[in-house]
Amino acid sequence: MSNSQINKKLNWGVITTLSFIALIRPVMSMLGISEAIGKPVASITATIIISLVWIIAVVFRQEPQPIKTLIFVGIGYGILAIVISGIFSPILTGHLQGPLTNPFAIISVLMTNAIWGVITGIIAYAVLKIKRG
Repeated sequence: MSNSQINKKLNWGVITTLSFIALIRPVMSMLGISEAIGKPVASITATIIISLVWIIAVVFRQEPQPIKTLIFVGIGYGILAIVISGIFSPILTGHLQGPLTNPFAIISVLMTNAIWGVITGIIAYAVLKIKRG
């Protein structure tokens, strides 16, 4: 199977939608919701809920490549979070903050979110395998 055949099986609409859904975390932080709830609890709870949404969406849609799909979701979210940080940090703080100020931070954000995608993808894959018997 060639790369073009594999890539055709990826649902880029699902990848994009799930990447945008994960933006709830930085939005909660920017709006002060995370601090109002309590920083570690809010972030952990949001991460768990987002992970469940990702897994449920991939299982419900019976994506043929759940691990690869969710890796791209994680990377997509990382890219969006970097862009949002670059746009809103100067507005909110008066100067650029976040990953765009350090190339190593960009790599770290993308790798961390790719790993998040791998973990949720493995869970989705296992659920799909159980469902299929």
